[in-house]
Amino acid sequence: MLSVDNLKSGYGRIEALHGVSIEVAAGEIVTLVGANGAGKTTLLRAISGVQTISAGRISFEGRSIESIPAHARVALGIAQVPEGRQLFAPLSVEDNLKLGAWNRRRGHSGNDIHRVYELFPMLRELRRTAAGALSGGQQQLLAIGRALMARPRLLLLDEPSMGLAPILVDQILNVVLDLKHNGLTVLLVEQNARAALAIADRGYVLETGAITASGRAAEIQRDKRVREAYLGV
Repeated sequence: MLSVDNLKSGYGRIEALHGVSIEVAAGEIVTLVGANGAGKTTLLRAISGVQTISAGRISFEGRSIESIPAHARVALGIAQVPEGRQLFAPLSVEDNLKLGAWNRRRGHSGNDIHRVYELFPMLRELRRTAAGALSGGQQQLLAIGRALMARPRLLLLDEPSMGLAPILVDQILNVVLDLKHNGLTVLLVEQNARAALAIADRGYVLETGAITASGRAAEIQRDKRVREAYLGV
């Protein structure tokens, strides 16, 4: 579904990605593991189109998309849940969800809102509540629901456990697993490497802007260097 080949990107004269190549097959959960500053968020932003690239190729379902603007990539089937959630705090839960369908014809989002409420019944109960008044876990569910309103086939999920209690981390990652079982493909960036690899099909290790390991998630979990650096073993 997604192929990234020799991608380079940076900020001014600082290069954050040094020729990164990854692949994501339809129906997979693929996890990006790496320390803060490794380039994980930069890679997701480059794929979604909100970060410029200086070299390389991004292909989605066989089509080169590196020259396509971010809003058009959403229409193609790519949606990103950004780090920190970035909700519209004064607006209600339901209005935040409606904004997730901004690229679709007006009046055609009702069924999608119903589907999100079926996935996350808590949001239905809170639909008139301002997003800024929600707990961290509720906000993360809303951020995921907002992305689902665009009907993506590929979900880019950036640090969904950030700031959450351990029990909520498990709940959020179980949601990600449920989305996969419902046919969604997920590229996941997550600091909690152990939990993320536990639900992933495959993984990549990103260190200072370069891929240093890749393979089946179970293989990465057994890698001694990865275990020592990221899994606390």
